Amino acid sequence: MRVGTVKEIKNHEYRVGLTPESARELVANGHEVWVEAGAGLGIGATDADYADAGAKIVATAAEIFAECEMVVKVKEPQAGERAMLREGQILYTYLHLAPDPEQTADLVASGVTAIAYETVTGPGGSLPLLKPMSQVAGRMSIQAGATALEKANGGRGVLLGGVPGVLPARVMVLGGGVVGFNAAQMAVGLGADVTILDRSPEVLERLGIHFESRAKTRFANSSNIRQMLCEAELVIGAVLVPGAAAPKLVTREMLSCMKPGAVLVDVAIDQGGCFETSRATTHENPTYTVDGIVHYCVANMPGAVARTSTYALNNVTLPHALEIANKGWKAALKADPHLANGLNVHAGKVTYEAVARELGYDHVPVSAVI
Repeated sequence: MRVGTVKEIKNHEYRVGLTPESARELVANGHEVWVEAGAGLGIGATDADYADAGAKIVATAAEIFAECEMVVKVKEPQAGERAMLREGQILYTYLHLAPDPEQTADLVASGVTAIAYETVTGPGGSLPLLKPMSQVAGRMSIQAGATALEKANGGRGVLLGGVPGVLPARVMVLGGGVVGFNAAQMAVGLGADVTILDRSPEVLERLGIHFESRAKTRFANSSNIRQMLCEAELVIGAVLVPGAAAPKLVTREMLSCMKPGAVLVDVAIDQGGCFETSRATTHENPTYTVDGIVHYCVANMPGAVARTSTYALNNVTLPHALEIANKGWKAALKADPHLANGLNVHAGKVTYEAVARELGYDHVPVSAVI
């Protein structure tokens, strides 16, 4: 199979779909790999590195979209890229379709076979292709939040860990999954006063056992959320409903009780955000203020640490890419029901139920197309 990867064009996105090492693995399995010139520079990988791995360097993304049977990316295709997709082509990348009707409509119209990293499952309902980026984003959320709290950046002027004689910042982590756990780890490590809220008793128990007295846990009902908002200097939104839009757990009205200069970091912004006042921002302009509260809603947070993120991502995406290339997409999905859960769009049909429900499409089960 001819497999291609292109330079990401989303604002300040430096990751790349395939590392030179991943390209080498695909070539060793008998496949052609095409790489757009300069695609890996954001992770320190030169065209020569890819050429040494056996890849062909091409001048433009248009050549890859025109000639490659599978395109491997990191972020969802932007409008110009979607215009180059074609029927029968495989797109393998993060999509986050539920809050993005324009992208969904374009993918449906293109006839492409779109496999989304974020809905590929693992044992026990885990999301192994989302996990490494959730780990990165969770850890980065504390760095970003700490910076946004600085007075020069519009924040309250609070140091997360405090100093002797001055209380540390109070950090509220809304959601105890992979993002929330990693955010709490970072915040605890910096000496903040951390409380994690979740609706699952099992998650709360696991977090309590892990953190012991270093972080507190509370059940995530509306009363507890409101109370913690009023007390917190930094709030991390880490709520995920796989494949669907994130629930809006913090309304604009709730902001009125927060401390001026407090910070909201919405890690769920890829799925529409879990704060009513959230709107996607970029690394170039990461924050804005609503009612005196600073919002950080960068939709591709891991792109800022592109090398770490790309290698962590390739560790989990490459095995499936090899299966698709070796067997063809249909046989690969038939052989692996977890990979089959990644199919979101095929030949003009929406095959992921949560996306179809959110955006009003008829749902066609994966079993009907493979």
